[in-house]
Amino acid sequence: MNYLAHAYLSFGLPAITVGNLISDFVKGKQKFTYPAAIQQGIVLHRAIDTFTDTHAITRQAKTFFREPYGLYAGPLVDVAYDHFLAVDPVIPDLKAFAQQTYKQVEENGAFLPERFARMFFYMRTQDWLYNYRYRQGILDSFSGLARRATYMGSAEAAGRLFETHYTQLQACYREFFPELKDFASGTLQQLLHEND
Repeated sequence: MNYLAHAYLSFGLPAITVGNLISDFVKGKQKFTYPAAIQQGIVLHRAIDTFTDTHAITRQAKTFFREPYGLYAGPLVDVAYDHFLAVDPVIPDLKAFAQQTYKQVEENGAFLPERFARMFFYMRTQDWLYNYRYRQGILDSFSGLARRATYMGSAEAAGRLFETHYTQLQACYREFFPELKDFASGTLQQLLHEND
């Protein structure tokens, strides 16, 4: 999943949100240098990614991007899922949710890995979480992925494929996301009770 989904699946808990968002920037044993609650967010992020990447519905969604993008089909589906979450009424006020998430991250600024902190400046100032609801926001996200990915190539085809298969991708999201939310909630409860 991409940033909006990871923020949403932190269920409003600030330290969990921070861990969930920074996880890709924390390698190996670096995880243990963070406070326990942020560590739980990091673990939650990784469980969400594994559940998503191995799920049959996500494998189906990846086929829409597989031809030109190979292994990058997964990250492209993650971005597409964030768009469908951004227009899903499960987040009744996306603008307020995005601002709350940025505030939670800013309040934990001391714990942000340097690379994430640099990226977060753009995430907040360009309001990525809110702009996932718009076509241009998704195209910008695809382009950002293409810039960071060594072998992905141009994002132009990704935008076309997203539009061509919009209805099928949305159907995948609608079937998959409730399962993911249940999984993430259960995993988080388990993590929180481990420290009881």
